[in-house]
Amino acid sequence: MPPECVSLIPYREPGTSVRQAVDQAGGLPKLSPGARIFIKPNIVFWTKAADFPKWGVITTSRVVRDMVELLAEHGYRNIRIGEGSITFKPKDRQTQLNAFERLGYTALAKRYGVKLDPLLNGTFSKIDLDDGLELGYSDSVLESDLIIDLPVLKTHAQTMVSLGIKNLKGCLDIPSRKRCHSADPVRDLHFHIARLADPLPPVFTLIDGIFSIERGPGFDGRPRRSDLLLASRDLLSADLVGAKLLGFDPGYVPHLRLAAENRSRTTDCSDVEAVGLSVEEAAGTYEWSFPYDESGVLPRPLAKMGIRGLSYPKYDSTLCTYCSILNGLVLTAIAQAWSGQPFDEVEVLTGKVMQPTPGKRRTVLLGKCMSRVNSEHPDIQEAIPVPTCPPKPADINAALKRAGIEVDPQILEQAEAMPAFLLSKFKDRPEFEEAFYRIDDL
Repeated sequence: MPPECVSLIPYREPGTSVRQAVDQAGGLPKLSPGARIFIKPNIVFWTKAADFPKWGVITTSRVVRDMVELLAEHGYRNIRIGEGSITFKPKDRQTQLNAFERLGYTALAKRYGVKLDPLLNGTFSKIDLDDGLELGYSDSVLESDLIIDLPVLKTHAQTMVSLGIKNLKGCLDIPSRKRCHSADPVRDLHFHIARLADPLPPVFTLIDGIFSIERGPGFDGRPRRSDLLLASRDLLSADLVGAKLLGFDPGYVPHLRLAAENRSRTTDCSDVEAVGLSVEEAAGTYEWSFPYDESGVLPRPLAKMGIRGLSYPKYDSTLCTYCSILNGLVLTAIAQAWSGQPFDEVEVLTGKVMQPTPGKRRTVLLGKCMSRVNSEHPDIQEAIPVPTCPPKPADINAALKRAGIEVDPQILEQAEAMPAFLLSKFKDRPEFEEAFYRIDDL
């Protein structure tokens, strides 16, 4: 078999750089002008309440625009951009439209006739991926002739990297996304992610590395200006090289190793031809996991604060996205509530498989899954469940208060506005340009 081609080029100028990356990767597949093209950017999260740091978190509007214009030049007329972003309120169906508007996609719709598709407003079909493993895929994605996958070059706190394959998780309905975070030790998150592309039409991947991020995938990570574009007609090859750009041996990334095994391939890139920049010279070193103390029961920043009387074990792969968003805010609220006096031997458990530590006086069970697992556990002296899915901020505040932790209720109840506070870090850093996330001149 001939090697799969992956192009890696520096991003230098609008239009030209994306075209060069695509051409060096072998070009777009040749389809009829009426072929249904589905563009899947990465808009992992959105809020209408405030602006927030997007660098390395969300696919740049610059790359989306350049890809649309390239498709239009090739004569394709049936182009759709779709995403199913996570929002603070699971039943919110308006925020996705707001994201499309503010990112400039509506300008592309007017200029090129692109259809904008908020996937969670649409229909889904159940697909059996492996011996009864069913996931619900957007019909818009399944019915397309070609998927243009536009992930961001970033790490992920649970899957190590979030690239082309992981970006496809946004094509699933919400119950399926939660199902991916399975408590099954074999059919776990990595097992599910590795199979996401299996039932889909052909995928052309262009990884947007104009900005990259470590300790992603969200806005509280550490972004960099990287100015890289990586493209391939083969999804797995794009991800293998993308992982190397982030400083990882692809064989140590669980879902990439499984995806390669499923395709009878290796992860050493011996069957990949990289053209353009040297992968080794362009690669960086990125951290992916949020640091905890040596015992694994307290995030390192909280441990450095000297917090005592609290056990907050490190998240695992069973923690779903909605709880993940809240998890950081809960830790922030607890940190701000610390007055120097030890908490009353409180433990906070998350996800689906954590077990309580004997001897703790109060145990907060954060979320429906954890409440189901441990509400009656014999090692818990006082269980404080928060049994909603996702947990409601008011319920979390009440549970922490019952545990003796007097948090500021606004941190969680005004969670949608909190990301805006992170923008101040970028005030005097001109390399982080908001203009990459706008389309103003169509």
